[in-house]
Amino acid sequence: MYTVGNVYVIAAVAVVGGALFGFDISSMSAIISTEPYLCYFNQGPLYLETDGKCSGPSADVQGGITAAMPGGSWLGALISGYVSDILGRKRAIQIGAIIWCVGSIIVCASNGIAMLIVGRIINGFSVGICSAQVPVYITEIAPPSKRGRLVGCQQWAITWGILIMFYISYGCSSISGTAAFRVPWGLQMLPAIFLFGAMLFLPESPRWLAKKDRWEECQMVLALTHAKGDQDSPFVHKEMAEIREVVEFERANADVTYLELLSPKMINRTHIGIFTQIWSQLTGMNVMMYYITYIFTMAGLGDSVLLPSSIQYIINVVMTIPALLFVDKWGRRPTLLVGAALMMIWLFTNAGLLATYGTVPAPGEFASEAESIKITGAPSKAVIACTYLFVASYAPTWGPVSWIYPSELYPLRVRGKAVALATSANWAFNFALAYFVPPAFANIRWEVYILFGVFCVAMFLHVFFLFPETSQKPLEEVDAIFDDTTPGSIRFLGTPAWKTKVQTYTAKMERGEMDPEEKFAKNELEHKEVGGEGEKRVSDATKVEAV
Repeated sequence: MYTVGNVYVIAAVAVVGGALFGFDISSMSAIISTEPYLCYFNQGPLYLETDGKCSGPSADVQGGITAAMPGGSWLGALISGYVSDILGRKRAIQIGAIIWCVGSIIVCASNGIAMLIVGRIINGFSVGICSAQVPVYITEIAPPSKRGRLVGCQQWAITWGILIMFYISYGCSSISGTAAFRVPWGLQMLPAIFLFGAMLFLPESPRWLAKKDRWEECQMVLALTHAKGDQDSPFVHKEMAEIREVVEFERANADVTYLELLSPKMINRTHIGIFTQIWSQLTGMNVMMYYITYIFTMAGLGDSVLLPSSIQYIINVVMTIPALLFVDKWGRRPTLLVGAALMMIWLFTNAGLLATYGTVPAPGEFASEAESIKITGAPSKAVIACTYLFVASYAPTWGPVSWIYPSELYPLRVRGKAVALATSANWAFNFALAYFVPPAFANIRWEVYILFGVFCVAMFLHVFFLFPETSQKPLEEVDAIFDDTTPGSIRFLGTPAWKTKVQTYTAKMERGEMDPEEKFAKNELEHKEVGGEGEKRVSDATKVEAV
């Protein structure tokens, strides 16, 4: 039935759903400063002082055009939990691919701003579904020692999508007429067509199959992905037993709803998952991606803004690689904390440079009213350098971990809807920021950087005090962190976040390298962490699958 069992190949295909988001980001950022776009969607008079260049959409309208995609993504992410639970993770991703093609056709054929916005909303609906369910799909297939790396490929796919589409748009920018933007908007259908076709050869999530009582298929998928097709493998039998135990336990409870995510037992996990996605937006990274041409125009790059802008996309791709290789060893907490601290530094530095050396441009000097600051000389080069350093700080930290972390927090019965809710928060704030930034640059100018710098301070403190470590832990151990009732922990919060460490035993167990002393130490550690009644509760009731 299924022909592909290598988890790396499965992840490589599935994360093309993330590349769709990347395609959208750079197809907009590379196009909004080109003359064909500005003139076709022009709302104001020609700037005769600048050789008749068109003004394009107003700052408010351009914000609305850009924000249409994350607005649709918010709704798509919310309903993706229902779609995924009913039809399966795999089919939900394929539905997203079909919707993307429909939206891309409308965007490509746009004859005005209204049609462009409608097409981008439909595209966003697709991105919302894929961005929520691709991490769930990979999480439920990958083993713990590889889970972070494979789910992190979602972010790497986004960076590749951004880079590829930017150069397509850059190459098309020299085409005369509307083909300059219609060609790249049409080409962005190709990865969705590939995604739909390639997913036909991939297995469904074994956890979802188990929930639907398709046990033979579940065993077949586990054997295919973890034992090279050997259904008699001890590992497969162990996995089947644990999945069966989890499914039977969860069936003894009521069907999950979004309201359950707000119950006292789940609210802490829910808020952490939601804020992981919210903070990833409030870093300001997607602002850099959408409106980088505005920033570099203000820094004095003028008509040559597109090529220097592409450097940050290359940095984004390259600097994501260390996270894919080492994020499971680094851990989630240290990675997020370091990223927040570094981004805070670059944002505050840019704010200081623009406040000190920036001037108000002459009327008509820049095409967009959002380009409201002019900075030249050495300070402008420093602004560009800090922008690159900001991207280099985000790419190996909040970029991949914001997708990895939420999918690890929840038990099976609520995972689909919980990750969908967290992802919807991402898109809600993406929408707000995409709409907010052009008017913000027009009105408060350099203070925009101060605002995002303060957000980085807040996220650093939030992660330090409330985000537990989940790296390399089987998902039942994550349950134990939140349900811990040992002395010194708070019942509502579970184990204090700063006391949780990277699990170092799981990978060795999978490779058969753990010696007797390490096994004894692990048993002692689990006994201390869970203890007494808690130990019985984990083993008999709330134990979830070791992915």
